[in-house]
Amino acid sequence: MQGEERLQILVGMEGDSFPLMEMGASEPDPPDQWDYVLVADHRTQTNPRQVYQQQQFLKDLKGKGFQYKVRKDQEKVFFGIRADNRIFSLYQMLLMEPKGPAPRVETTRSIPIPDTTSLRIRIVDFILNSKTKAGDTFQDLVKDGVFETRFPVHKGEENLKKKWARWRNMVHEQPIDDIRNYFGEKVALYFAWLGWYTYMLVPAAVVGLTVFLSGLSLFNASQISKEICEAHDVFMCPRGDHGRRYQRLSDTCTFAKLTHLFDNEGTVIFAIFMALWATVFLEFWKRQRARVVLHWDLYGWDEDQEEVALELINCPDYKLQQHQHSYMRSTIILALSLFMICLMIGMAHVLVVYRVLAAALFSNSALPFLEEQVTTAVVVTGALVHYVTILIMTKINKCVALKLCDFEKSRTFSERESKFTVKFFTLQFFAHFSSLVYIAFILGRINGHPGKSVRLAGLWKLEECHLSGCMMDLFVQMAIIMGLKQTLSNCMEYLGPWLAHKYRSMRGSESQDPELRNWQRNYRLNPVNTFSLFDEFMEMMIQYGFTTIFVAAFPLAPLLALFSNLVEIRLDAIKMVRLRRRLVPRKAKDIGTWLQVLETIGVLAVIANGMVIAFTSEFIPRVVYKYRYGPCRGGAHSSVDCLTGYINHSLSVFHTKDFQDPVKIEGSENVTECRYRDYRNAQDYNFSEQFWVLLAIRLAFLILFEHVALCIKLVAAWFVPDVPQSVKNRVLEDKYQMLRDRMCYGGSRLQCEPGLGPGATNATPTSSSSLKSTDV
Repeated sequence: MQGEERLQILVGMEGDSFPLMEMGASEPDPPDQWDYVLVADHRTQTNPRQVYQQQQFLKDLKGKGFQYKVRKDQEKVFFGIRADNRIFSLYQMLLMEPKGPAPRVETTRSIPIPDTTSLRIRIVDFILNSKTKAGDTFQDLVKDGVFETRFPVHKGEENLKKKWARWRNMVHEQPIDDIRNYFGEKVALYFAWLGWYTYMLVPAAVVGLTVFLSGLSLFNASQISKEICEAHDVFMCPRGDHGRRYQRLSDTCTFAKLTHLFDNEGTVIFAIFMALWATVFLEFWKRQRARVVLHWDLYGWDEDQEEVALELINCPDYKLQQHQHSYMRSTIILALSLFMICLMIGMAHVLVVYRVLAAALFSNSALPFLEEQVTTAVVVTGALVHYVTILIMTKINKCVALKLCDFEKSRTFSERESKFTVKFFTLQFFAHFSSLVYIAFILGRINGHPGKSVRLAGLWKLEECHLSGCMMDLFVQMAIIMGLKQTLSNCMEYLGPWLAHKYRSMRGSESQDPELRNWQRNYRLNPVNTFSLFDEFMEMMIQYGFTTIFVAAFPLAPLLALFSNLVEIRLDAIKMVRLRRRLVPRKAKDIGTWLQVLETIGVLAVIANGMVIAFTSEFIPRVVYKYRYGPCRGGAHSSVDCLTGYINHSLSVFHTKDFQDPVKIEGSENVTECRYRDYRNAQDYNFSEQFWVLLAIRLAFLILFEHVALCIKLVAAWFVPDVPQSVKNRVLEDKYQMLRDRMCYGGSRLQCEPGLGPGATNATPTSSSSLKSTDV
C-alpha cells in the first residue's frame, strides 16, 4: 500500500490531497511553505551511488506523505521538505482528547494556539531521525557524504527580532508566548525559567551587597584588623622553603581588612538567607510554571504519548518498545561514572601539585614582587589553570556522558536526554567545584607545623593559606572562576557565532530567486545541534551552583549573576534569532530533570555553606574567644572591645631554634620565636586544649546550622504550594465541564436543563422504562 493511500485510511477522511512534488518539478504554491531544508554538495551529483541514495531517501519520504522540491546554486543542492497536511491532521487525531459529538463549551480564558509550522517542523525532524527502509538514518547518510546538513527554515521571526532579540530590550519583559509559538515550549520554558531566576536574584543581590557594604563600613574599625596592623613586633614563621624570610604580621594589614569584607557576622545570616532563598525560588518557580503550562493548555500533556504518536505516524506497524533495566549495565555505568569522578578529584590533586610547585618557583623568583606576594600569585595563577582545565574537561565529560548513555540504550529520546543530564552535570559539578572544596576544607590543614612540615614527595612543602586566613584564598578563587565564566565565556559565546556568521555570509553569492536566497541565508547561519539548548541550561546550572553553594565566601555572587543574566537573556535571544539556524520546536510542560538538579544544588548549598562558616571562616573562633577566653567572658565591658587580644590568642608560638636549619632563614639571628596560624602548645607543638574545644563547637555548629537551614527549607516548601489554587480550580472546572458536556449529550433532558436536575422541586418524575439505552 502506498503511503498516500495508507495515510488516507489512517486519518479516515476524504478530500483532495496535496500533489507530491517530484525532483525538479515546478512549484505553484507560496514560497514560504517549505519548512525544512536538506543540503547536499554538488559533487554528490557526479557520484551514482550517492545520487541513488538521495533518490531512495527522498522516495521514502514521499511514501510517508512528504512534499519536496529541489533548488541548486553554484555550490550546493537544496531540498525543500514539507509535511503533508494529512500528517498534521493525523497527529491531531491521535493526540486530541476525545470530546464526543457534543460541541466543546468555550471557557473564559484565552488559550494561545501555537503556529502549525512548529508542529510540522517537529514531525519532519522526528521522521528524518528515524531509520529508512534501507536501515539508514539521516546521520548515516551525512557520514557517507550523501547529504551535508539539514535545518528548519527561519520565517516569521521579524516580530521576535523587534520585541526580543535586541540589546535595547534588556530590561523589557520577554514575549514568552511568541517564543513558544516560534521555538516551541521547551525553549520558551527555558527563557521563562531564566527570566524568573533573574527576577528572583534581585533580593539575593541586594542582601549580599548589604552584607558586603556592612563589612566595608567597618573596614578600618575592626578590632582584629587594628591588632594586625599594629603588630609590628610580631614575626610570622616562614611559609615557604629555604631562603624565605620572616614576615611581620603588620605587613598583612591590607589583606586582613579585605578579609573582613566577606568574613564577618553578617556571613552567617546571609548563608541562612540564601538557603531560604533557594527554596522559595524553586517553589515560586513551580507555581509560575503551573500558570504558564495551564495558559498553554499543556497541563495534562504526556510526552511519552506524543513520542508513540510520532512513531505511529512514521510507521503504522511500529511495535512498542518496552521499558528495560539491566543490573549488569547499571553496574558498569556506575563503575565508569565513579572512575570519572575519581579522575575529576585527581585533577584537583594535579592543581594542588601545581600550586605547590608554583609556590616554590615564586619563592625563589628574582622578581621582588613575586617573592613578597607568593600566596596571591599562586592563588591567581591556580585559578587560571583551573579555568583552563574546566574548558578541557567539559569536552571530555560530554563525550563520556554520551558514551555511557549509548551503552545504557534508553527507550526514547526524552529518557536518554534525562539520563545524559544527570551524568553530565555530575561530572561537570566535580570539575568545577573540586578545587573549591580543596581550598575551603583541606588547604593548610594537613601541613604539619613549622619545623616539621609535610612535604610533597619529600621535597616541596605543601601550600598554606594566606596569612589572613583561607577565606581570602576561597574568595579569590571564586571571584576569578566565576568572573571568567560570566565575562570571557559570554564574550566568546557571542563573538564566536557572530564572526563565523560574518565569514560564512561573505562566501558565495546570493541567488536572484527569493526562495533559494532565503535557503542560502539560513544555510550560512551557524549550525545548531541537540545540545544547543542543553548547553545553555548547563551554563545556568553551574552559575546557580556558584551563586548558592559557596556564597558564604563570596556575598557578591548573586549580584554578579544578576548582571550576567541580564546580558545572557539577550545574548541567547540574538544567537537563536539572528545568528543561528532555527532550533527544532519541541513540546514540554516543565524543565525536566533540571528541576531535580536545582533541588540537589539547594541541599548541597546548605551543607557547603555550613562547613565554610564552621571550618573556613573565623566566625566560630571569634565567638568562642569572645565568650570563653576574651575580656568579655565574665560579662560585657563598655570600655574594651570583646575581641581585644584575639590575634595573640589565635597564633601559636614556635621557637626558631627548633628549625632544622635556621641559619638559612634571613633575620634568624634577631628572632627567637615566630608565630603561625594554629592552636598548638609552645612546648611540644601538639594540639592544644583550645583546638579540641573549637573542633567540638565547629561540629556542633555545623549540625545545628544544617538542621535549622533544612527545617527552614522544608517549612518554606510546605508553606508555598507548588501549584496555585487558581490553577487547580481551573483544571477542576475544565474536567467538570467536560464531564457535564458528555453527560448532557448522552443523558436525558432531566439531567441537563437548569432547574430540572436532581433535587429540583419542579422536576417531573420519569419512569426508568422511558429511558433510552443511550441515556445510560
